[in-house]
Amino acid sequence: MSLDTYESALRYLFTATDYEKMQRVRYNADTFSLDRMEALLGALGSPEGRFRSVHVAGTKGKGSTAAILHALALECGLKTGLYTSPHLVDIRERIRVGCDDIPAEALRALVADAQPHVDRMRAAGDPPTFFEIFTALAFRHFADEAVDLAVVEVGLGGRLDATNVLRPDVSVLTSVSIDHTHQLGGTLEKIAAEKAGIIKPGVPVVCQPQRPEAMAVVERAAREAGAPLLLVGREVTYTWAPAGGTGIRLAVRTPHAAYDDLFLPLLGEHQAVNAATAIAAAEHAPSLAERLTPERVRAALLAVRWPGRMELVPVRPDTLLDGAHNRASMERLMEGLAQHFPGRPLVFVFASAADKDIEGMLAVLAETGGGAPVVFTRTENPRAAAPADLAARFAERGGRGAETAPDTASALAAARRKAPPGGLVIVCGSLYLVGEVKRLLAVGLPAG
Repeated sequence: MSLDTYESALRYLFTATDYEKMQRVRYNADTFSLDRMEALLGALGSPEGRFRSVHVAGTKGKGSTAAILHALALECGLKTGLYTSPHLVDIRERIRVGCDDIPAEALRALVADAQPHVDRMRAAGDPPTFFEIFTALAFRHFADEAVDLAVVEVGLGGRLDATNVLRPDVSVLTSVSIDHTHQLGGTLEKIAAEKAGIIKPGVPVVCQPQRPEAMAVVERAAREAGAPLLLVGREVTYTWAPAGGTGIRLAVRTPHAAYDDLFLPLLGEHQAVNAATAIAAAEHAPSLAERLTPERVRAALLAVRWPGRMELVPVRPDTLLDGAHNRASMERLMEGLAQHFPGRPLVFVFASAADKDIEGMLAVLAETGGGAPVVFTRTENPRAAAPADLAARFAERGGRGAETAPDTASALAAARRKAPPGGLVIVCGSLYLVGEVKRLLAVGLPAG
């Protein structure tokens, strides 16, 4: 297969198994093999050993925390890579150096360089997955660009995730909650054990507040690895206040410094937790810690952008995009709406993958949505749940005011028509839905 164009390179990538779009996946050493990942990286010159890194795992908040860490490193003058998933609009969003997504030609060249090695592994009966290939390409790009530091978000779980070949300067664990139960296990303890699998011997760990059963797992893993453990809410503290619909004001205290008068253009108390986590992690990454000052932290937080996470889009009517896709994240969304937009009439657009915690999300929406109208739809993701099924399950939970739409465009149009003057359209339930709405808004929809 010739890979002389960007489009042909993407087609080749998508011939690999993509577990992000598969509904039920075994998560074990047969399916997700670090040996396979290490073999692929070895064929590409072992790029993972050519840059320093911070490794971020968790159920919720890991992307935001990674984005804040990336901003801190950039403000401190480091050439910094950022690897996140999934993307919202363009796959190149997943790999960034500085403020720039990976160029299309650079990605094409990387895919072409990896092709013979991937083909050889396929012929041997051990084909790498899409995420393994893309992670290897990200690491190669960071090595080729000679980044000073790469901030790397885990894709799924932690212990067997393709990113877990790294030996980072610091490991970060954000909030752990119930998600991906088929892959990671049906209890919080099992899920926490998979997330805590990124903890390495002697490598410092910064951890967000957890439920007691998850915290016990993390503390045991850190103790067994001899990894120093720093807890947000114990050694690291914060205060915060909402600043309307534009962001939050906060202050952070660590064992090393005080960071006052901070403003972060992200919404919700959970983002204050993410900021405190990122600052504490930055203090434990040597190349970053030596340059960190309160003034640079203040400037970095002002510059943070993380689309699709309580992102307010100033169209008519105002539209808020949030990738909440389990019960805990829906609870944070509803709390954030009450804190930042009290009294505003709401209209929801909701879609979800069929294997997500639909019951938990719909329960939150029914119980705390205040009877706001909900338009249920489906995304182009093959794992998407049927809108009629979502509406029926919402009604079973006591939800009112539901209707269905066959696709994202018609659902958004219906919600915009329903929004009264001063109303706010909330798009939630799926990052795929958020990505599709961002593409629709980019083409300039007429006012609802």
